[in-house]
Amino acid sequence: MRSWFRAVRRFVLALALAGFAVPASAAMTQNDAHVWEMQEIILQAQHDYANPYADVECWIDLKGPGFDKRVYGFWDGGRTFRIRFVATAPGEWRWQTGSNQPTDTGLNAGTGAFRAVAWTPAEIEANANRHGFVRATTNGHALQYADGTPFFLLGDTWLAASTWRLPFTGGAEVPADYVPASGINFEEAVAYRKRQGFNSISFIAAFPNWAADSNGATFADSHGVTIRNAWEKFGSWAPNAKSSTVDGATTTAKNMEDEQGNLAFAVVPDHDGLADFDRINPAYFKSLDRKMRFLADQGFVPMLEPVRRDIGPSWKAYFDFNTSYARYVAYLAARYGAFNMIFSGIHLDWVTKDFGLSGDEYNAALTHWLKTYGPLPFGQPVTALIDGSTYRVFGQAPWLTMHTVGNRPRAHGIYPQMEEVFRLDPPTPVANLEPYYAGWTHQINSPGGEAPERGSERDTYFARAMMYGSVLSGGLAGHVHGTGAYDMTSTGEASGWRPYFWDGLRLTSGGQMQYLRRFILSEGDRYQQLTPATADLHPRASSKAVADGLDGWSFLMRTADRRLAFLYFELRAARPQMDGFLPNARYRWTWFDPGNGRWSRPVALVADAKGTLAAPVFPGGKTQADKDWAAKIVATATR
Repeated sequence: MRSWFRAVRRFVLALALAGFAVPASAAMTQNDAHVWEMQEIILQAQHDYANPYADVECWIDLKGPGFDKRVYGFWDGGRTFRIRFVATAPGEWRWQTGSNQPTDTGLNAGTGAFRAVAWTPAEIEANANRHGFVRATTNGHALQYADGTPFFLLGDTWLAASTWRLPFTGGAEVPADYVPASGINFEEAVAYRKRQGFNSISFIAAFPNWAADSNGATFADSHGVTIRNAWEKFGSWAPNAKSSTVDGATTTAKNMEDEQGNLAFAVVPDHDGLADFDRINPAYFKSLDRKMRFLADQGFVPMLEPVRRDIGPSWKAYFDFNTSYARYVAYLAARYGAFNMIFSGIHLDWVTKDFGLSGDEYNAALTHWLKTYGPLPFGQPVTALIDGSTYRVFGQAPWLTMHTVGNRPRAHGIYPQMEEVFRLDPPTPVANLEPYYAGWTHQINSPGGEAPERGSERDTYFARAMMYGSVLSGGLAGHVHGTGAYDMTSTGEASGWRPYFWDGLRLTSGGQMQYLRRFILSEGDRYQQLTPATADLHPRASSKAVADGLDGWSFLMRTADRRLAFLYFELRAARPQMDGFLPNARYRWTWFDPGNGRWSRPVALVADAKGTLAAPVFPGGKTQADKDWAAKIVATATR
């Protein structure tokens, strides 16, 4: 983190030399900047503005080796504006400031230059983000760092981690044997998941309109406009609430301020807590800055989302939605676009006219953002969390550079949607962002109608089955894990029908995500060339398969040269024959246990003259799987 502050001071000084007003404490400690390390220019406007957030746009025109783009800045309170950026390659770089306020000398005509240098191999080994920002692979199907190193997403769902619910303390180093418990902080949660092999978390930047007040978790104003469709604050009954849950509870909403009590936006007076979406509160986002910097220092690539879909109705009813929403997305892109991240345009977990807007309405606002401000200058993927498939909701929207699936169905029915996305032209990476959530009892989270006990073997299996089934249905970007603690009931709150956040972290399924990466990357980056080949499995579904469940299916992906294949077999899957391999070729088959990450002794197989392989019996000598298994097939000799 020290290097980040050195960079800030260095560019503040550069502006001081150019005649800008800067803090007296600014000092330069070095003349070089590392590639992919966030730099910051601080501008002090010479004029006051009625609404700096809406009235002022500032930027730098940044030029360096292979790079010539405009990078937007953001208002950070008072007369202060900041512009954050990275150098994408070693060499000489130059920048010049500009704004839409040409008479303000504090925002225009500042210039500077610096030299960017590469990280050493040892420095890169210490933090994977030094490989460069994540982007699609050349073939479009997977993700990699800027230097070509594979990036396989292993994410976890902490949707309210931006708020007080997971406080950032800046305290002591987390012990290596830390176990999540009440009182957990942000650093402890990150350290715990990092120890389990995770490299990402998914969270929402802000929850406007959410507060623990006299209204229910879900409520509309006097005009019938939905103000929020929030998660319940267990044990906090709202006198003005109507039933908002399946069990008839009338709780208020989870409150979503930061650790200091700041809200993301100003509040419209006398309008039931409605956020003023045209007046942002920079103090709230300063808290989020600290968390984003910490994630970057830990080598994480977070998925950051602007807001949840329930703000849509009030935003559109009382504001110029396309312009206002695009401005907010641009603010986040400017504030966090110099971090390695995956950026989501909207958390659209439910496409509903009552508690959100249509896909077309969000699509129009995000397309307006793209046309007005341009794409992220440093090339990170842009996607959306979705109900179903981003392709089926948004089509091939111009702002989408990565597709996703999720939420419904959390069963076999989602896999054909993944294969559909995989075959798009041009191709984009795809991942399942809302699969089965361990420890969550809900009708949409009940494969085959089952509701297993939280933390049971069956509960863990369902989560694991969707890890492997999703990736081997084309989700080569990686996978995002989730639990019933997605809403992050936290320290000091009453328990409810979803677990406390720390209890969700301790569920077994999270610890098994690291084995998915071990399996997929066992042949290096060759997994990036895999293509779905389930049509060559006979049978693909056993007689014990559950159509709307997660039992009895098999999965196969294979490289075009037919020399490498990966398979996954759900519980009760049948031993298959497989077509499409090299005729008369010799192969090595190795079983992999997804529950403990262990490989079995390889088995030699030979394809027949038509290229058909017969799978060996499952471990234990069975022809029907009595647990789930993965396997890898590698060609050893061809004729």
